[in-house]
Amino acid sequence: MATFLYRLGRFSFRRRRLVALLWAVVLAALAIAAVKAPTAPDDGFSMPGTESQRAFDLLDERFPGQNADSADARIVFVAPEGQKVTAGANRAAVERVVADVAGGPQVKGVLNPFEVPGAVSKDGRTAYSTVSYKVRPVDLTDAAGEALEDAAADGRKAGLAVELGGSALQAGGEAGGSTELAGIAAAAVVLLITFGSLAAAGLPLLTAIVGVGVGVASIIAVGMSSTTTTLALMLGLAVGIDYALFIVSRYRSERADGHDAEEAVARAAGTAGSAVVFAGLTVVIALAGLSVVNIPVLTTMGMAAAGTVVVAVLVALTLLPALLGFFHRAVLPRAARGASGNGRRARTSSGEPTGPNMGTRWARLVIRRPVAILVLGVLGLGLISVPALDLRLGMPGDESQPTSSTKRRAYDALAEGFGPGFNGPLTVVVDAKGSADPKAAATYAAEKLSATKGVVAVTPPAFNQAGDTAVLTAVPATAPSSSATTDLVHTIREKAHGLTADTGAKMLVTGTTAVNIDVSQKLSDALIPYLALVVGLAFLLLMIVFRSLLVPLKAALGFLLSVTAALGVIVAVFQWGRFAGLIGVEQTGPVMSITPIFLIGVVFGLAMDYEVFLVTRMREAYVHGERPGEAIVTGFRHSARVVVAAAVIMIAVFAGFIGMDESMIKMMGLGLAAAVFFDAFVVRMAIVPAVLALLGDRAWRLPRWLEKVVPRVDVEGERLGRGGPAPAEAGSGTGPAPDAHPAHETGSVRV
Repeated sequence: MATFLYRLGRFSFRRRRLVALLWAVVLAALAIAAVKAPTAPDDGFSMPGTESQRAFDLLDERFPGQNADSADARIVFVAPEGQKVTAGANRAAVERVVADVAGGPQVKGVLNPFEVPGAVSKDGRTAYSTVSYKVRPVDLTDAAGEALEDAAADGRKAGLAVELGGSALQAGGEAGGSTELAGIAAAAVVLLITFGSLAAAGLPLLTAIVGVGVGVASIIAVGMSSTTTTLALMLGLAVGIDYALFIVSRYRSERADGHDAEEAVARAAGTAGSAVVFAGLTVVIALAGLSVVNIPVLTTMGMAAAGTVVVAVLVALTLLPALLGFFHRAVLPRAARGASGNGRRARTSSGEPTGPNMGTRWARLVIRRPVAILVLGVLGLGLISVPALDLRLGMPGDESQPTSSTKRRAYDALAEGFGPGFNGPLTVVVDAKGSADPKAAATYAAEKLSATKGVVAVTPPAFNQAGDTAVLTAVPATAPSSSATTDLVHTIREKAHGLTADTGAKMLVTGTTAVNIDVSQKLSDALIPYLALVVGLAFLLLMIVFRSLLVPLKAALGFLLSVTAALGVIVAVFQWGRFAGLIGVEQTGPVMSITPIFLIGVVFGLAMDYEVFLVTRMREAYVHGERPGEAIVTGFRHSARVVVAAAVIMIAVFAGFIGMDESMIKMMGLGLAAAVFFDAFVVRMAIVPAVLALLGDRAWRLPRWLEKVVPRVDVEGERLGRGGPAPAEAGSGTGPAPDAHPAHETGSVRV
């Protein structure tokens, strides 16, 4: 591995103009293809194997042409205190708004609340109108949205409180674009501080942008939906910066050891590049593993992001060495550039750590007090993880929106006027095709629903044209995200068995609330298999990399500590309300169902990056003859600074999302920032060296029977020796390294 990447890095350096040109051509071609690609169809949202999905499929089959995917809006009218919407002036204002909306673009129809039973609250102060559109939400024009907003504004001028909700109101684009730019700016500052050189800080950013550009353009060019690019953009930028950061740092270290530019690039590609390959593989495993959940949109997002990570690895191994060929002196600090320009090879002028630094001092402290630091780290993360024991999963709706948004105010007005369950009605589908009397079966179903505790209203059955399928709406007494509503859905589904036995008809529950419940259950059920698959495959991969059982075991357990601690923070803030006001969380509730799996997928990839880059440098020192404690110090001397820089960059990027208005975005931003902080600074910087110090030589051993089975890959550049591959090896990939020497034996590890 190291020898192959050494040759690849040297080739990219020597043929830098060709390599750079090829990447430029690829990026330009994909960008043109993406621009010319037709608009991708909406991914939709399906959950194979769930009752709510079966009900949707049945509705599509039995009620053709209904176009359930069409956009809709709900206009909520609230009269001033002490007045009713049915009063003369207020009623006239409501009807004017309804008429204005009905004449707007793309509108299919608008229901007048005074002509629809139940659309006016019992106290007469609140009413709502439902707007149906001819197109899907993503196909609505700006003119359609503006017409809706203008009509609502006219109603407010008449003295009514008019709020809007529904799928026609798309979430704003506040989280896109500016957040990525803020993350790039933060990364630039950290890189500049870390390297002290504009060129060294700029190359990781440039290569990361190229990698993301190629990845995202490929996704769009092949016809995937734009929603698929979200995870690819986030992770592509993160790992792209990380991978380039480590290779540039290793290049500077090799220059500090006296190698010329070409040899330093080749050796950086052979050593740090090997770590990049295996770190990238762990990320790909985590992302491809999302297919275990069996939710198509997650599978597509995971595979697209995995492809972008692969591109990031290829860019780091080819384009970056080529760019280092153009800027081989500029990436060095000013003192080193002066020494290089004078033809001198001065180790001390390179800007790289050659003596004790903060990393070595911290490592020596950990080695002196490994037990105390290990116990403190584990207990600290354990205490922070305690709230995660109360984790409740759900799919927050408009109730999680900030109170300043019209969707949240519409939600609150409907809950106050019609009851908390009005915002989450259940759609009940009665398949009476197997019943002798479909109408009697549907009527019987309505009676059973009305008699169910927790149901406050049931609409009469509405049959399809064939008369064999009916749809009813049941309104719960509790809010959509309430655990009581979840229990109610399960109760209705249990009663469906009795309906089948009595009438031969089948009863299915769906609707947004039921879908959210099914999503939460499916994600919860998939969590353990997903975790086992990802951690298990990564364990095998890390066992090959480090030729050890204890090192990958420690890596996996440390990752679990990081994730559970991050979940503890999320539960404490978003579910319990602790310190919620500090980040603008106005409504507590269940944790978004996708959060645990999303955290595992993203954080696992970044955590294994830090693990591979930090520990491979330790193992490299160990296999070249240093004792276990010395190897830990050496690893921290060379890698601690760049690992900290990479972590700070990611924390800054993720923390930027905490300032967004959307509660779900805040949740993901806080969870990711906390997880990276815990993993980088507590697990990798404290627990990992403490455990390795306690294990000593045992950390780097494999049982003899495994030693014979596990393939040997040269991640540490062991075969490169001190002066690169021997000429025969450089040409053929075989033959001994010129300076290979047996420093010591670990199992059957040869040095």
